[in-house]
Amino acid sequence: MSIKSDAIWAASPTTTRGLPTQLSSDPKGERLAYASNKSIFLRSIDNPGVATQYVSHVTSTTVARFSPSGYYVASGDVSGKVRVWDCVGEGATKGEYHIIGGRINDLAWDGDSQRIIAVGDGKEKYGHCITADSGNTVGEISGHSSQINCVSVRQQRPLRAATGSDDTSLVFYHGAPFKFNASLRKHNRFVYGVAFSPDGSSLVSVGADKQIWLFDGRTGEAKGQIGENEHRGSIFSVSWAKDSRKFVTSSADQTVKIWDVEAGKVVQSWRMGEEGSVSIPDHQVGVVWPRGRSDGLVISLNLSGDLNYLSEGTPKPFKIVQGHQKSINTVVFDKNPSSGRTFFTGSSDGRICAWNASTGGGEVVDGQGHSNYVSGISPFSNGKIFSVGWDDTLRSIDTRGKCFVGTASKTDGQPKGVATSNGHALTATNKSITLTLDGKTVESIPTKYAASAIAASSALVAVGGDDNTLHIYTDSLTEVVKEIQDTSSFVTALSFSPSGALLAVGFSSGKITVFDTTSWEPSITRWSSHTGRVTSIAWNEAGFHAVSGGLDASIFLWSVAKPGRRVGVSHAHKEGVNGVAWIGDGKIASVGMDGAVKVWGVETGE
Repeated sequence: MSIKSDAIWAASPTTTRGLPTQLSSDPKGERLAYASNKSIFLRSIDNPGVATQYVSHVTSTTVARFSPSGYYVASGDVSGKVRVWDCVGEGATKGEYHIIGGRINDLAWDGDSQRIIAVGDGKEKYGHCITADSGNTVGEISGHSSQINCVSVRQQRPLRAATGSDDTSLVFYHGAPFKFNASLRKHNRFVYGVAFSPDGSSLVSVGADKQIWLFDGRTGEAKGQIGENEHRGSIFSVSWAKDSRKFVTSSADQTVKIWDVEAGKVVQSWRMGEEGSVSIPDHQVGVVWPRGRSDGLVISLNLSGDLNYLSEGTPKPFKIVQGHQKSINTVVFDKNPSSGRTFFTGSSDGRICAWNASTGGGEVVDGQGHSNYVSGISPFSNGKIFSVGWDDTLRSIDTRGKCFVGTASKTDGQPKGVATSNGHALTATNKSITLTLDGKTVESIPTKYAASAIAASSALVAVGGDDNTLHIYTDSLTEVVKEIQDTSSFVTALSFSPSGALLAVGFSSGKITVFDTTSWEPSITRWSSHTGRVTSIAWNEAGFHAVSGGLDASIFLWSVAKPGRRVGVSHAHKEGVNGVAWIGDGKIASVGMDGAVKVWGVETGE
């Protein structure tokens, strides 16, 4: 048996309402770098299903920037640390430097890829300039009285740098070493973005006052303001075209605009979301104009985490890359042939995505979905799947249309999971087990325990509880078949084999026991390699092998015929694996706390 990584389908960038999110592209215009949860993702622009993940940060990441050479990435986090690492090899860390006593908001490299300026919300200072290879000080970032939101370094000599802050000022620096030159007070609210043009002749700044200011890139002298009243909301980000004649801005008014610098006018504008409606998730909080490309591609970022691919002359994005921003809790493969090779994932913010198992493309399920944590998804036989969430609802999804259908059914408490059996949906809450058909309750039994997991076969329903007991019912919930107690730990994951002959039970201790569903005697007791809670178990179609994931961040592949044999992957997902599913012969999908979907190639030969 063997298991190896096939693909990483990256999480969406982490965003915060009212704040900019920094995007960076490599010098060739082939990859995008951004921060998500506690990871940094480098993602192919042309094939978003190809990505690499950097996981050495121990706190939430905030920004990542490619060096001008394209060989390194500098990334920052909320603790004030900056890491410099190799982005063309194995991702080895070149240096780790503590810059300020708070969140890093932005980073900038000089043109030689030797110096880095990091800025943010510190306690004693708001920024610092260091050498990339050793962390030695090569300048002082001063002149601000509040957190610095953005920084840019002129790529030509003489070196210049500019920073924008919540104190409404733009500070201009001469270097190297970098030192204060002038404070430019043109904005009257927070400054969110600054950028030197590629040829170094101009500097542009944008901010919460909806204003765009242009300065001389060498002297810092103000050239003037352009585009007054064009944007109707805070301007979060700005990025230059490679010819230095145009730049692009993104705003909370849901628009992305391309500007002609010489004319001072908009030459192209896109508005995201439905026409005439205000949509907070469609706030445009980041934008990048990748250099090194000949197609003029512009990529903008929604507050909801969607990446919009834009091209001049087209009225709408020609591609939208979607995924999860938050921890993914559950994954299930839709075996219905009419839906193609599709599987579904649900995350802690209520979002459910459908994924093409062949290409890695993600698509958010349309319609009125969950408003909170998705705690379970279960497939159904007629082109539907059921989902439950902590908004205390049971919802159904049309797998062909990838949309929510019908009316949501209220549950009597917080659902812990959902299963399907003989055309019915079974939900387990902290109060009861409920059998539902077409949105109507058929049977509901109160419980003296709070359910922790649920699974169903064609004849049986298994429920784990906080009473450290495994409860077995008939599929109609009218009869208790068996109760099995484990005094050491409680049930956290359940899965029937396809034939229903075996039931795999995962415990909070990391142990997995497989029961024979006829005698209810333990059939396998040697699946015990997890060192933390077992979160998910899934059987392959033949029922001879199972895969499990746990909070120890490991995935294990198990054999029924040879229980002592197993292969595993450690550190499969940063901070823990939440779900695993077989997505076809020899393929496994896993999800976890890092918001990423990972695909693994599996060989089950003994």
